[in-house]
Amino acid sequence: MIYNGRLSSLSHGGGCGCKIAPGVLSDILKSSPVRQIPAALLAGNDNNEDAAVYQLNDHQAIVATTDFFMPMVDDPYQFGRIAATNAISDIYAMGAQPLFALALLGVPINVLPLEVIQQITLGGESVCAEAGILIAGGHSIDSVEPIYGLVAIGVVDPKHMKRNSGAKPGDSIILSKPLGVGVLSAALKKEQLSDAAYQELIAITTKLNKPGQRLAQLDTVHALTDVTGFGLAGHLLELCRGAKLSAQIQWDAIPVIEEAAKLVKDDVFTGASVRNWSGYGHEIQMSGALQAWHQNLLSDPQTSGGLLIACDPEASDQVLEILQADGFTNAKNIGTFAEGSGLSVV
Repeated sequence: MIYNGRLSSLSHGGGCGCKIAPGVLSDILKSSPVRQIPAALLAGNDNNEDAAVYQLNDHQAIVATTDFFMPMVDDPYQFGRIAATNAISDIYAMGAQPLFALALLGVPINVLPLEVIQQITLGGESVCAEAGILIAGGHSIDSVEPIYGLVAIGVVDPKHMKRNSGAKPGDSIILSKPLGVGVLSAALKKEQLSDAAYQELIAITTKLNKPGQRLAQLDTVHALTDVTGFGLAGHLLELCRGAKLSAQIQWDAIPVIEEAAKLVKDDVFTGASVRNWSGYGHEIQMSGALQAWHQNLLSDPQTSGGLLIACDPEASDQVLEILQADGFTNAKNIGTFAEGSGLSVV
């Protein structure tokens, strides 16, 4: 293996598109033994929560999560930034404050120059500094493909913790970042991405989901998650299953990266989007006016994607104001929850 200056050439996948397909993951987890869950474990494997939450006392619970993946961009510094932003996002998605992180690093040590590896870790450290935390340790291995990510630790008041199962009938569905990151990363690997879209890709994937902590303080916000490798449709279905509700979203209301929409119409998309749809497409009803490219965006794996929020409809303007004040200018109200099950897109 030879390093040609393109990190992505050393990996078979990139970003959250590396995730095991939802159907396969479900089959794997079926073999896990069922153990008695202590009352202090407020969130764990149930309903694919973003992080584990363990209560310490009446006012404090520890939040722990980990995320790591292979490069979706060739710039090692930006790869580190994206991976770190993505990992910390799960802390914010629980409504928690990040405390510190541990780094996870796997690299082909005899292939990558030392300065390239250093740039990866520096990128991760820069994002942690922006989040106000330190990387306090970690673990590294010599691996065939480059891998980087974090274990992120946070703290939350249990009464403000937001699960992904709290949506209520009539709740508004708000998405804070536009879709299409997976499509852009596929185009980048094929050298079909414009410079402007590349800069947009970096900007979106390195923007921390800090408003999650403030939104969790609102009683009118009932559920939170972030949109990552299973795509908008997959993570919205998790909210539906957890709350035993259905969701209807308006395609025209969904924010989409402009160049991603053009690329996907030209059949540029990831294999992960196809695997995602095969795992949950049977739970989705699509309007007859929608086409295959709409489907490929709904299941597009988002690396370091936006927050997906269920809130009282009367609070939707307040939620949007909080997001937009923090620079999430693409945030939109995209639909509603209702009685029933599954997802419909009109």
